[in-house]
Amino acid sequence: MDGSGPFSCPICLEPLREPVTLPCGHNFCLACLGALWPHRSAGGTSGSGGPARCPLCQEPFPDGLQLRKNHTLSELLQLRQGSGPGPMSAPAPGPARGATPEPSAPSAPPTAPEPSAPCAPEPWPAEEPVRCDACPEGAALPAAVSCLSCLASFCSAHLAPHERSPALRGHRLVPPLRRLEESLCPRHLRPLESYCRVERVCLCETCAAQEHRGHELVPLEQERALQEAEQPKVLSAVEDRMDELGASIAQSRRTVALIKSAAVAERDRVNQMFAEATATLQSFQTEVLGFIEEGEASMLGRSQGDLRRQEEQRSRLSRARHNLSQVPEADSVSFLQELLALRLALEEGCGPGPGPPRELSFTKSSQVVRALRDTLVSACASQWEQLRGLSADEADVESQDPDSSNLLESEAPRDYFLKFAYIVDLDSDTADKFLQLFGTKGVKRVLCPINYPESPTRFTHCEQVLGEGALDRGTYYWEVEIIEGWVSVGVMAEGFSPQEPYDRGRLGRNAHSCCLQWNGRGFSVWFCGLEAPLPHHAFSPTVGVCLEYADHALAFYAVRDGKLSLLRRLKASRPRRSGALASPTDPFQSRLDSHFSGLFNHRLKPAFFLESVDAHLQIGPLKKSCISVLKRR
Repeated sequence: MDGSGPFSCPICLEPLREPVTLPCGHNFCLACLGALWPHRSAGGTSGSGGPARCPLCQEPFPDGLQLRKNHTLSELLQLRQGSGPGPMSAPAPGPARGATPEPSAPSAPPTAPEPSAPCAPEPWPAEEPVRCDACPEGAALPAAVSCLSCLASFCSAHLAPHERSPALRGHRLVPPLRRLEESLCPRHLRPLESYCRVERVCLCETCAAQEHRGHELVPLEQERALQEAEQPKVLSAVEDRMDELGASIAQSRRTVALIKSAAVAERDRVNQMFAEATATLQSFQTEVLGFIEEGEASMLGRSQGDLRRQEEQRSRLSRARHNLSQVPEADSVSFLQELLALRLALEEGCGPGPGPPRELSFTKSSQVVRALRDTLVSACASQWEQLRGLSADEADVESQDPDSSNLLESEAPRDYFLKFAYIVDLDSDTADKFLQLFGTKGVKRVLCPINYPESPTRFTHCEQVLGEGALDRGTYYWEVEIIEGWVSVGVMAEGFSPQEPYDRGRLGRNAHSCCLQWNGRGFSVWFCGLEAPLPHHAFSPTVGVCLEYADHALAFYAVRDGKLSLLRRLKASRPRRSGALASPTDPFQSRLDSHFSGLFNHRLKPAFFLESVDAHLQIGPLKKSCISVLKRR
């Protein structure tokens, strides 16, 4: 089409309004054609004025031609108005497929689900072919081709204008398509005509001239021919992979069944043993409580008998004293008799009464039970730690290669870690103004601030710098050479605010970073504000850092003579089940258990903190012989 654009009316040069498609394939505004042909309308015809012709190509049309809106093009215009560039008029609603001439007819056939790739639209099924958009809808013939320029499908009869008119011969004709918009670039709404082998996408002319300039571009038909030649090989590889997956799935199912059956059997054995242990404890509890009851009954019998005798003696003394007090003064006989009775009652209870027992034998029961409880708790905790350690060792072995067991947690050859080598480049946009960078590998702390450009990622309160790129999967290894001063090496979560104050923004002083620190006397690790010194480790100028992202672990190594010695591996312990017995752990490991896994909810970046005024470090070259290009002072 001519005009100001592919979706502009050639008459008014404005965006199409209620577009109609003529049999020649050109699109116009319905109002523009009505004004050009005042003797015609969308609902009828007039016999005056001679045969109508296309204003663009002068193709004549019969007098009985009726103009009807192209609904497919109207939907594309609506889509362009919502997301594409340029102003567009308000679209009118319509069915999914468009139609042009002839009276009203039944609605267009339903469209199939839209395919995922715009460059490979599916044809209509054979039993429901694509219909010609120029034929009367009630008697539309099957389309022979679809025109990506006209956005319409034509039968052999209505294809004649494309074959005769020079203006239409440049249109791109393809086999009938069920939805023409699927063959358009979703961004520019132009036909997809070429294929980019660099990014492996189908392109329109605008995409090829802009974003993909300089890429290897080929016609779609050429790329399809090449891919069809590769198709048998791909299908063969797919079949082989499916066979491998089938065998692996069968083995995994057997493993799952074995694990379930073994867990059921082990659970039954454990429940049985706990039942037996519970029965033993209950029997011991019954015996201890019986011992307490027997001791109580025996000692109560003696003590209660003494109590009863003392109460009776006191009662007799009270009566005798009362009788003596009631004797008249003139009755000497009664006086002597009552006084004698009082003396006899007093003599019966002479001597001290029984004192409290020196020791209650049954009170030793709680000490025995307490000792049993402490022994049981200690034994359970010890056995639980042993069981948890076995499980953790098994999980670590499964997460590593079969031939690399324990290499990450002991002394290992440096060559083993080089297969995980990650090239770290320092990001100048994060460097504090008191850090001077030497290329992308070296950094030194200076006294005079450097006039770096403004950057939202630059640290403002801490002498720190991050590496470029973010790590979020796999295993990574890099090395750092400590040239001079106090240096911290570790990782920091992407997105951590570089404007945090000094006490919370430093590496390892928050839950978003952790590090290994050399403080001039020894190594220590920092996380979440806690420090754990590493004793008995001599200074190593080269430090290796191994980030095991999938395993949520970070390890630091001393690199000497082609070997790596583990300094400390930071990893959260396996979480305990609710109700499990706690074992004594150091505060640093407790902090790791509660917060370290949360660090891996973010992508991580290599991080470096130069603490002392003379601090100086360099990223290692990660070659067979790790020799620094900077000479140590």
